[in-house]
Amino acid sequence: MITWKDKRKDKWKDKAVLVTGGGTGVGRAVCIKLAEYGAAIALNYANSGKEARETASIIEAMGGSVITLQADVSDDYAVRKMVREAESALGAIHYLVNNAGITKQIDLSDMESVTDEVWDHLFSVNVKGMFYCARAVAPIMKKQKGKQEDCAILNMGSIAGITGTGSSLPYAVSKGAVHCLTKSLAHVLAPDIRVNCIAPAAISTRWWEGEEEKMYRLSGKLPLQRISTPEDIAELVCSILVQSSMTGQIISPNNGMVI
Repeated sequence: MITWKDKRKDKWKDKAVLVTGGGTGVGRAVCIKLAEYGAAIALNYANSGKEARETASIIEAMGGSVITLQADVSDDYAVRKMVREAESALGAIHYLVNNAGITKQIDLSDMESVTDEVWDHLFSVNVKGMFYCARAVAPIMKKQKGKQEDCAILNMGSIAGITGTGSSLPYAVSKGAVHCLTKSLAHVLAPDIRVNCIAPAAISTRWWEGEEEKMYRLSGKLPLQRISTPEDIAELVCSILVQSSMTGQIISPNNGMVI
């Protein structure tokens, strides 16, 4: 008997996925879930080499296919090199999960602490980095489209980009820019490549270690009375990547925070 899981795995058979920031948190959960479904993974990391190797070991123990690639996504040259290596190793890139991102914990009212360095650093990784990765993979994905292969990009936004609140003012603004980047790329890359974005509310990851009280305070009233896990987000990422009728959309898994 063919099960729902069997059908899901069929969608990922012989597919190659590049996941940035794949060594920890949501990125790790996404890599593991995609590998569970049968995709080959190119796992990017910038500084978390130990964690990236641990994630790769988990995937290999499952019988999955994975390579690890170090690159700072804010460096266009490094991104292009990473993408060439991923294509060479995996034979193709069908999907990109633009997950790499950074934040800075600064109270919203503390505008004097928002320096040019903070602005530049957050935008270089959270916005320009996603653009660099999308631009680098686009020609490779278009070649796959010529073979009738499905190709898509998923950007990691944030509820902060919708509400204007969050870990810091520049972080919220950078994620609002990611949402706009998603729509612009969806126009530019259609019909060959779909581009969507998820904008999660707080997720229980290392970003909030020591800041749990702030996380719950910023989350406000949650009808579902829970904080999302990396595994929750990973399931949604996988579903959106293969949703052939969707592009340019911002989907927010937020446990009812903005009903």
